[in-house]
Amino acid sequence: MTAQISVQLYSLRELAKGGLGAVVDAVGRMGYAGVEPAGLHDLTPAAFKQRVADAGMMVSSGHVALVKPAQVNELLDVQQAIGNRNVVVAFLPPERFADEAAIAKTADHLNVFNTSVRARGMTLGYHNHWWEFSQRIGDVTAHAALFARLERNVFAEVDTYWAKVGGVDPARVVAELGERAHLLHIKDGPADDPEAPMTAVGDGVVDIAAIIAASRAAWHVVELDRCATDMLEAVARSHSFLTRRGYAQGQAWLG
Repeated sequence: MTAQISVQLYSLRELAKGGLGAVVDAVGRMGYAGVEPAGLHDLTPAAFKQRVADAGMMVSSGHVALVKPAQVNELLDVQQAIGNRNVVVAFLPPERFADEAAIAKTADHLNVFNTSVRARGMTLGYHNHWWEFSQRIGDVTAHAALFARLERNVFAEVDTYWAKVGGVDPARVVAELGERAHLLHIKDGPADDPEAPMTAVGDGVVDIAAIIAASRAAWHVVELDRCATDMLEAVARSHSFLTRRGYAQGQAWLG
């Protein structure tokens, strides 16, 4: 089955300063099937959920921080209120992957969080940056070492661009993870420097076709951390590239 297409709303954070609702409406008109929020800006959880539904979309997933135990219930209350079932830890710093001991501690924290997430009927995932692949523990990447220690029901949201920046073949990473790569971040650009501006999907050096061929993900999520061109246009072009080639499925009304 073809994965559905979502967009990480962090891509449009500058526009969202003028109101997140208008941003949701805009990506709905492009034909995106889902959105992945990383904060709700000016909207309440209920208002965000309604705005997404009115735009013909659903919440594919949501980025969160790995919070302290006392904050977990409040965080998960918000995720439930927006209708999210795929909770993704968006970021952990490089020092959390420095050596075996650091990775073991990181895995323990994620596994404890996973217990709370699953108790709410949701699933937990982890989203990588480049350092999880550039840092190695013996013969394996820190990313592989982490997932070897995580509970099997913790999924990977593989950021395919950052994997390439980290020095590995993203298609191979996706293939090796199999169904555990439940979500993919699809982005493009020069992939030679973490600070380099990204491009619309299809305009850079990433082998998107190979990644899609390896993917068994339920959602392909477009994300552009920064872009040298107009961000809204790049998000629209990314949608067009992925859906017209059959790499992802948008809203049914657009065919």
